[in-house]
Amino acid sequence: MEQIKNIELFDFKETIASDIFEGLSYPWEVLPKIHDFIIELGRKLSKDIYEEKGDNIWVAKNAKVAPTACLNGPLIVDENAEIRHCAFIRGNAIIGKGAVVGNSTELKNVILFNKVQVPHYNYVGDSILGYKSHMGAGSITSNVKSDKTPVSVKGKNEKFETGLKKMGAILGDNVEVGCNSVLNPGTIIGQNSNIYPTSMVRGVVPSDSIYKTKTEIAEKYNK
Repeated sequence: MEQIKNIELFDFKETIASDIFEGLSYPWEVLPKIHDFIIELGRKLSKDIYEEKGDNIWVAKNAKVAPTACLNGPLIVDENAEIRHCAFIRGNAIIGKGAVVGNSTELKNVILFNKVQVPHYNYVGDSILGYKSHMGAGSITSNVKSDKTPVSVKGKNEKFETGLKKMGAILGDNVEVGCNSVLNPGTIIGQNSNIYPTSMVRGVVPSDSIYKTKTEIAEKYNK
């Protein structure tokens, strides 16, 4: 299924973490590598641009970080990013240029590409959010199945076993997720797609689509 491959989901020019994708076909292959990648990359970052704020925490000097935000490493906050009041970053996170992590939003083991917005009461765990993707207020990723078995990615006619107990959602570039939606474990949303508010999403949503319900996914005509 070509549409769930990294090359179909992301513009690698829009992340400081582009090297982590080299040689990997699918996004879930990236998730176990985030921790070590951050530490390796962080030690190479320019001290003119980034400041080491704590144990394996690198924050761009022009990023805005609220004094009430909680930052745990390994973590890289790229240039012009904004970390707002009471954001909780649990570690293993890369926050891209111009990205917004908002009030009471929680992040864990994630890559946010440049200009991603998770601005209001979001939980994003074991996930990758592509360039300019946006999660509406209260929308979350669910990263563990209720029966605690490994997560699989289910397309229309194919099923991929990730081997991971924890995998949230993968959002391609320019994805819009409506308020109070739940993205279930193993969800992959293709580029330029929209998710209706209060949706419960599972499996693969094609690119350039409008997700209304599980049985009603419309193709965008004005791409």
